[in-house]
Amino acid sequence: MSDSTVINAITQAILLILIISAPAVLTSLMVGFTAALLMTITSIQEQTLSFVPKTVCVFGVLILVGPWLLTIIVEFMTKLWGNIPAMIR
Repeated sequence: MSDSTVINAITQAILLILIISAPAVLTSLMVGFTAALLMTITSIQEQTLSFVPKTVCVFGVLILVGPWLLTIIVEFMTKLWGNIPAMIR
């Protein structure tokens, strides 16, 4: 197995990780920013006001985009397993 094959597989895996984590991270970022802004405006200093909405929204986004994410993971793994004989050479 050549160095370029390993680097290519690792690069694709890291890109896949970024794509899979993006919906949850971006949702958490947006909801957290909005909650922090509202807490600053109203001078409320309660940490659960930020945590609970972020948790609910992240789970909601994961439920909505879960099938798409699963499809991406399955396609990547199918391609990776199919390329194992070529990687061994």
